[in-house]
Amino acid sequence: MSNDHENRDEQLKTIRDELLNFTQSPLYEYRTQNNYFPVVGQGNHYATFMFIGEAPGKNEAQTGRPFCGAAGKILDKLLESVQIKREDVYITNIVKDRPQNNRDPEPEEIELYAPFLDRQIEIIKPKVIVTLGRFSMAYIMKRFGLAHELKPISTLHGTIHTSSSFVSFPITIIPMYHPAATIYNSQTKEQLFNDFQILKKYL
Repeated sequence: MSNDHENRDEQLKTIRDELLNFTQSPLYEYRTQNNYFPVVGQGNHYATFMFIGEAPGKNEAQTGRPFCGAAGKILDKLLESVQIKREDVYITNIVKDRPQNNRDPEPEEIELYAPFLDRQIEIIKPKVIVTLGRFSMAYIMKRFGLAHELKPISTLHGTIHTSSSFVSFPITIIPMYHPAATIYNSQTKEQLFNDFQILKKYL
């Protein structure tokens, strides 16, 4: 276990170092101009649950921590609602640098950053991946050979999918709305809190 522990820590540090020097990213220059950090991920390297968002916002890029702004406060409440401690899960995004003006990540940015996420999944080996928002839902479903099950997030949120393609262990994928989508929409917020109840069966 301790050897594996050092291994996981080392492998995740390697990813962090590579991202710090990720000069081929179109977002690298924007990061350095604004003294931003890449947002690699945070949490337990042995997490049962891995939460994957889309791309960091301003608060995240300033601190290097995922989900630390308004959407992060909602995520904290969601975790609390099902008695899951934030430090017990692993939280990351597909794109690890902030896109300009909080715009949606471009397909080529997702393609460029996705291999880092793939490695994080292989290292941490979560039992459950919760995708937050439609970009991470689309990427993860396709990556795990579930493209044929893809539908709009308004249909797929809170549904359960299982796959072991791409990894050597079975993994459950649960698409959910992005917490940011609930800031101005109380109906989405209610649905997200309901969807989170599903996680209790994996505790």
